Amino acid sequence: MWPVAVRESVFGRVVLVTGSGLLADRAVQELVNAALAESPEAEEHDVEASALDAGQLTEMVGGSLFASRSIAVVRDLANLPADLADQVAQLATSPEPECAVVLVHGGGNKGKALLDKIKKARAEVVDCPTPKTWELPQFVTAEVRRARARIEPPAAALLVDAVGHDLRALASAVQQLVADAEGPEITEALVRRYFGGRAEVTSFAVADAALAGRTDQAMEQLRWALSTGVAHVLVSSALASGLRGLGKLSSLPGSGMRDADVGKQIGVPPWKVKSMRQQLRGWDQAGLARAISVVARADAEIKGAAEDPDHAIESAVLEVTRCRGRR
Repeated sequence: MWPVAVRESVFGRVVLVTGSGLLADRAVQELVNAALAESPEAEEHDVEASALDAGQLTEMVGGSLFASRSIAVVRDLANLPADLADQVAQLATSPEPECAVVLVHGGGNKGKALLDKIKKARAEVVDCPTPKTWELPQFVTAEVRRARARIEPPAAALLVDAVGHDLRALASAVQQLVADAEGPEITEALVRRYFGGRAEVTSFAVADAALAGRTDQAMEQLRWALSTGVAHVLVSSALASGLRGLGKLSSLPGSGMRDADVGKQIGVPPWKVKSMRQQLRGWDQAGLARAISVVARADAEIKGAAEDPDHAIESAVLEVTRCRGRR
């Protein structure tokens, strides 16, 4: 889903990579690797756009006495000097046949006029947007597949819950798990073994127990989470997110939609929809509204309006479980 597939020569082409972070860096590296695999003798250039001048750009794309081919990577295109914009746009229109050019733009509106010219010239565009939060388990699954291993959706979600939303940290965690797994399967047990200090009890585990009406379990997990350093605001945020998701789910048609379509509508991965439907059975609109109000008040208290944030979040979790099934 996320890796770049390079199926033809990158020489004689200009490729525009949009986005920042791990995925964009990977896209650039895979394009460079493909060029070097085709022409190991090619001369490499990798520069920041802000440091370029006209002479250097011409030298980069024109080859040299020592190499018949060249690879030119220009990063942070938004900061390209204005006097080079036409030269870069012309390069996209008429690529040098012995040069592989990779232009990198981190996103945003800066430099949009140049981007439009490059796209109009029909340069190949590789978009590398940062995955949305609900897509992160899919990113983990793709990482595991890249390493020729397997992982089930609950285990992927557990890893995201444990490690967080940073793609580099998730990719590193996957590498560690794949390297140390005894077989091709990355299991929930293995994730817990390596990341149990963070994954055993998290804000989302507390929220899931509360929304399912499991009061004792929710309180037990909350106290353990707080004792291990989970921030109060993360618990209130997880409760609010879960309640909003249930509210969206309750407003959708009762049948005829696949879990994948429902997930897109409410902003969660498809595997999460089943558990949310089970949670929703004990809720009505009035109960959801009351619970959202409870969490909003607790969030304000945690952020300064209350002297004891532990008491504030414990009271909120208790009250949320009581809102479920109340008529």
